[in-house]
Amino acid sequence: MNNITPKQTTLQSTIELSGVGLHTGASVKLKLNPAAENHGYKFRRVDLPNMPIIEADCDLVTDTSRGTTLEKNGASVSTIEHVMAALVGMEVDNVLIDIDGPEMPIMDGSSEPFIKAIEATGIVEQEADREYFEIPYNIHYTNDENKVEIIAMPVNDYRITVMVDYNSPILGSQHAALTSMADFKKEIAPCRTFCFLHELEFLLNNNLIKGGDLNNAIVVVDREVEQDELNRLAKVFNKPTVEVTKNGILNTLDLRFQNEPARHKLLDMVGDLALCGMPLKGQIMAARPGHAANVAFAKKIKQVMKKELKRKQEGVPNYNPNEKPLYTTKDIIKMLPHAHPFLLVDKIIDKDERSVVGIKNITYDQPFFSGHFPGDPIMPGVLQLEAMAQAGGILILSTVDDPENYGTYFLKIENAKFKDKVVPGDTLIMKLELIEPVRRGICVMRGRAWVGEKLVCEAEMMAQIIKIA
Repeated sequence: MNNITPKQTTLQSTIELSGVGLHTGASVKLKLNPAAENHGYKFRRVDLPNMPIIEADCDLVTDTSRGTTLEKNGASVSTIEHVMAALVGMEVDNVLIDIDGPEMPIMDGSSEPFIKAIEATGIVEQEADREYFEIPYNIHYTNDENKVEIIAMPVNDYRITVMVDYNSPILGSQHAALTSMADFKKEIAPCRTFCFLHELEFLLNNNLIKGGDLNNAIVVVDREVEQDELNRLAKVFNKPTVEVTKNGILNTLDLRFQNEPARHKLLDMVGDLALCGMPLKGQIMAARPGHAANVAFAKKIKQVMKKELKRKQEGVPNYNPNEKPLYTTKDIIKMLPHAHPFLLVDKIIDKDERSVVGIKNITYDQPFFSGHFPGDPIMPGVLQLEAMAQAGGILILSTVDDPENYGTYFLKIENAKFKDKVVPGDTLIMKLELIEPVRRGICVMRGRAWVGEKLVCEAEMMAQIIKIA
């Protein structure tokens, strides 16, 4: 596996496109401009006073009824999902999108025109590394009313699987999958938006698709249609004739893929999930998604993102009990001059030259519980310090070739603080970090211990290792 972190990218030069909005029918000009590192995706309404900027942020979504709409301080931009999907699919990180109207041009109803324009212009690499948000654990979203289920699972890539079921004999159940973003351009980008005939009639009757011309949407015919109705559609959309094909769609378009509707739903999801604000790594599986569910799910991911960022800033170690530890209890016994019942480190899950992370599972059968608040068992604070010191001992003993011949001894403890109780059933996650380089076997460490994300104990410690054999 390639562990080299990709660099951020932007466009080689400005891209200019024009078209009409599907719902507004307004002619719009679009410019995709190169942007600086860490800029992300932003929209700029150049037709409004002071040219307000609207960030591509799920928290700014105000409408998902007929596409995804962003709004900030009264300025809005709608039907953004296709251009967003194109940028994600081409792995372009930083773009300022200028538009002189309220809605993105629908083009042919897919992301392909945007993809082709990006390819023609070119992509340039920037200096900053691309920072991904890796899904840390399973994230669920359900909407029982619409029978929507979405889950994101940890995996070191970005994969999406979508299943749709419209209770329609024409479409039936369909699914589509994207296992590598490298396949987006060919397998997903060309897939156009679609609607059912009854939806088209509603939109027409309510003057809601002023930019529709039957060249930018697949129309699925889900009931018997009289010729008079087909003639009316032909007149409305300025077509010589309109017929229903044997596949149950209007003959104005040929399907590019047998499961094009499912692939387009996947396209929409790629565009909507870009509103999380960072490139993702994870496996997304979705049943019956739509814009509303996509945005709700993006918000859930963003909440986890904020939580994990806070954890990272505070230095809370990420403990996954399913992962194999660096050192098991058997390994630790060989290194530390301690044994049951005074060995207070069960495993070491992470270690580098300056820090170590150890785990202690707090069980009711620990000998100190029988006499220390027996009616309300609490792990003594001094033993929390001892557990941290033992984890720190692993760090310093790993600097010698024969750790079994050394003993570790406290020299000093300062600034010890106990923040919360540690009780049976807790898992103590301990991180020890060197404050100064190790000199003559003496190390000065900062120790912190958490239960979950709650800091329960911290102290500064000085210890020494001395050869005993």
